Amino acid sequence: MSSNWRISSVNGALLAAYFIPVWTIIAFTIMVSPIHGLYERPSVSVALYASDHLQLAKMATVRLAWLLALARITVVAFFVVFLALLTRPSMRKSGGCDEALAVALCLGSVLSFASMLLASKAGELEALRMHAAELLMLLGTAIVMLVEKPVKSAAGASVPKAAAPAGELSLQQP
Repeated sequence: MSSNWRISSVNGALLAAYFIPVWTIIAFTIMVSPIHGLYERPSVSVALYASDHLQLAKMATVRLAWLLALARITVVAFFVVFLALLTRPSMRKSGGCDEALAVALCLGSVLSFASMLLASKAGELEALRMHAAELLMLLGTAIVMLVEKPVKSAAGASVPKAAAPAGELSLQQP
């Protein structure tokens, strides 16, 4: 049973266990009360940067808050798809669930990196630490996915190479 699980699958499942509830709560807080939700700790760096540097109106700030919530829910959706695909042993063994994890990691990394940069510009040290920790978790899983050996398919290994006809030489033979 342990040979069915890849390191990136286990790491992705642990990441999904963190990001799905946390980012869903943050996104729903923003959806219910956009301005109040935007000025809470997970999103305060975006709010302060938008209010200080972009000087957005109230409706533009609400739209920015909803866009941030939509981005977080999109990452959560890809993590949910990854977990759904991970439950099927055939998809887990073949690595078919890696695409959903890769999209979630990419979008989440971009969002966390942008939030981290905005937190450094706004001078929010606690938000900077939180976004940096999230970014490091996402990048660590991405590196594990890149370093891990590709999945060997059982169908490709069992098919023997076709022999060249007697009169013809393949390009590899001298």
